[in-house]
Amino acid sequence: MRHGGRILADQLRAHGVRRVFSVPGESFLAVLDGLHEGGIANVVCRQEGGAAMMAEAQGKMTGAPGICFVTRGPGATNAAAGVHVARQDSTPMILFIGQIETGHRDREAFQEVDFRAMFGPLAKWVAEIDRTERIPEYVARAFAVATSGRPGPVVLALPEDVLSAEAEVPDRPGPLARRTGDLSEPAREALEALRGAERPLVVVGGPHWSAEAASDLARFAEVQGLPVACAFRRQDYMDNRHPHYVGDLNVGISPRLAKRLREADALLVLGSRLGDIATGGYALLDPRAHGKRLVHVHPDPDEPGRVWATDLAVTAEAPAFVKALAALPPLGEGWAEGTRAARADYEWWHSPQETPGAVRQEEVIRWLSDNLPEDAILTNGAGNFAAFLHRYFTYKGYRTQLAPTSGSMGYGFPAAVAASLEHPGRAVVCLAGDGDFQMTLNEMSTAVQHGATPVVVVMNNGRYGTIRMHQERTYPGRVSGTDLVNPDYAALARAYGGHGELVTRGEDFPGAFERARAAGTVAIIECRVDGEALTPSQTLTAAREQGMRARA
Repeated sequence: MRHGGRILADQLRAHGVRRVFSVPGESFLAVLDGLHEGGIANVVCRQEGGAAMMAEAQGKMTGAPGICFVTRGPGATNAAAGVHVARQDSTPMILFIGQIETGHRDREAFQEVDFRAMFGPLAKWVAEIDRTERIPEYVARAFAVATSGRPGPVVLALPEDVLSAEAEVPDRPGPLARRTGDLSEPAREALEALRGAERPLVVVGGPHWSAEAASDLARFAEVQGLPVACAFRRQDYMDNRHPHYVGDLNVGISPRLAKRLREADALLVLGSRLGDIATGGYALLDPRAHGKRLVHVHPDPDEPGRVWATDLAVTAEAPAFVKALAALPPLGEGWAEGTRAARADYEWWHSPQETPGAVRQEEVIRWLSDNLPEDAILTNGAGNFAAFLHRYFTYKGYRTQLAPTSGSMGYGFPAAVAASLEHPGRAVVCLAGDGDFQMTLNEMSTAVQHGATPVVVVMNNGRYGTIRMHQERTYPGRVSGTDLVNPDYAALARAYGGHGELVTRGEDFPGAFERARAAGTVAIIECRVDGEALTPSQTLTAAREQGMRARA
């Protein structure tokens, strides 16, 4: 006989879970007891949004569901931010929520929430376990759903009385063993669909990728002479130094790559949904009639054809399909010259454009790119600061980038904590904006408590830069709600027990970074950047003038 919390913890162990992220609550005390008994590390966080984002980052890094525990009501609503990231980023994750006793349902009991209604649009599956002996069944299904097809988040509610009750029930076996069929014929058909194209482009993204898949992708591109572009915040799917890598389809897309996507006559889309970011708000490709041959490979059979007219749809995980593509002989088309031109366009965009100020973000990013170990992990949330990272950092290996395709602010630091715990021997750097970092900087306590050692580089311009950019372009000079008063970040780091530095001159950054890395603890380097440096290619004044011309 075991109580429900112990049964649940034993199921997690059977599925290979070594670490969970949580904010404890009295609604799942039995689970805490089970985790203690089972020897599963419990990373206690300071707010449920940070805990859920750490679990999501864990899922990104490992391909297995990241696990998060929060309490009912306010705990669950806080965690919803991380669930949304997992949904849009196709990341396997399981959120366990402590729930009121089953006998108190539908009375608006203390912190009662209908989690099926709340999380239905955000999660792949939402359920509540109402019998202790069914815990192994529900947990096994949660792992299966979170990792099948297009991966994503699962939410399981755990009534307090179900967890505390005892039952005699056998454990379910661990992860499902899945087999992939022979993809050689679909791969040949997909390649044949490109025959005769004059301006083809390969677009890669989505879930399931690995270092092996990145190698297969490079080999396929070399053999066929094809250019490869990565989807938004999937830049580490191909070594950016490879001559067939031609850039990423991000918010601040290179105008030359945007033109290449618009004018392509054939697209081979591997794993990506080809959403609004990758297509410039559906302006670079028209969902009504894009006029291209399109081959769409995706693990969810319902995705191809949902938005884009598709000539060939293949239901498969992209890495398995890329392996089959890499085994094919050359098609013999003359794509090499076009690929060289696309690569030259990427290198043009990658060359730093000088921005105002004593600390220039483009120089900081290029220094990091040139001096960090090749396996260093870079994390970020959302803001204009990220445009400098995406444009100027050279990602050299798979899973060196952790960033939310959902565009969630505050993601970078929790992700950096999770990455540092999962890979304690690797350099982990979080690039953050001042507004972005303040959303989750309370997790500094989590980092110190559990021994995570990321270095946070905060680009402080005293404002919500992205919103200010749109504000100036739309309502020039009419500023409301975008200016920030910030703390002394270096002093804040020291208050938490970490290392802090302030950089006001670009030439001082390398020394500050080396000291931060050598400190052996979580560290913050605050870079005071000029408020005029709005984006890599536009000043604040220029954005305002653009808005004034538009309104004239």
